[in-house]
Amino acid sequence: MLFYGVAEPLWRLIAFGTAFALLAVLELSHPRLERPELMKALKARRWATNLSILLLSSLFLRIVFPAAATGIALWADARGYGILPALGVPPLLSGVIAFVVLDFAIWLEHVVYHKLPILWRIHRVHHADPGVDLTTALRFHPLEILLSMVWKAAIIVALGAPALSVLLFEMVLNAGAMFNHANLRLPPGVERKLRRFIVTPDMHRIHHSVERIETDSNYGFNLAIWDRLFSTYVAQPASGDDAIETGLKAYGRTEPTKLVWSLMLPFRRG
Repeated sequence: MLFYGVAEPLWRLIAFGTAFALLAVLELSHPRLERPELMKALKARRWATNLSILLLSSLFLRIVFPAAATGIALWADARGYGILPALGVPPLLSGVIAFVVLDFAIWLEHVVYHKLPILWRIHRVHHADPGVDLTTALRFHPLEILLSMVWKAAIIVALGAPALSVLLFEMVLNAGAMFNHANLRLPPGVERKLRRFIVTPDMHRIHHSVERIETDSNYGFNLAIWDRLFSTYVAQPASGDDAIETGLKAYGRTEPTKLVWSLMLPFRRG
C-alpha cells in the first residue's frame, strides 16, 4: 500500500511543484512568444484563473474519486482484475505496456473531445485561453477532469495496470502537459530531436492555433508517435512558430481570463 493514502498525493505534489517551478523559470528566461498584451497585461489574470480552475477541478475529483487513479489500480490488483494479470505478464513488462496503453488512451480521448460536439463544449474551456503557457495545461473544466478519470479508470481496471506504473503515468501526464504547453523556446537542434520521441512546446502549440485545420492536429501530450501513426501530425504552423495566433477567435482575449466566465463556457450557446 506504498502509493495509497498520503503517499500518492504527496509524490504527485512534489512532481508537480518541481516541474511547475522549473518551467516557470525557463519560460521567463527563454520565451517563444514575446507578446506584451499576453505576457504582461493579461498574464496575471490568466494565471489566477487557470490556477483557480486547477484547484477547483482537483478538489472536485478528490471528492468523487478519493483514491484517484493509483487507488483504482490497487483496488483492481486486490481483486485480480485485468488482462495483464490474467495472462501472467511479468510486473516490469506489465508496467511498460500499461504506460504506453494509457498514453494512447489519453491521445484517443483528446481526439474524441474535438470530434463530438457535446464534449467539445467542455474542452473548449482549455482552448479558449488566449495565451499558451504552462498554466494552460492546468486549465481543464472540472467536468472534463471527471470524465477523463472515468475513462482512465476503465482502462486501468481492464488492463490490471500496476499501481506504480499508474502513479508514474499520472506524474508524467502532469509534467508532460506543462512542458508541451510552456511558452518555451528550445534550441532548434534539441527541439528537432526531442519531437521524434516526445511532444514539444512548438509541436503542441500548433494544436492551440486559431486555425481549425491546425487545431485538429498534434493531439499528443507525451509520446509523439500517435499523431504520426494516425496522420494527425503537423510539423509547422502556416504562420510560423513566432507569429502563430492562439486561442478561439469567437471569445476574444479578455473574457476567457475570467474565472466564472470560463467555468460557465460549456453551458453557453455557440
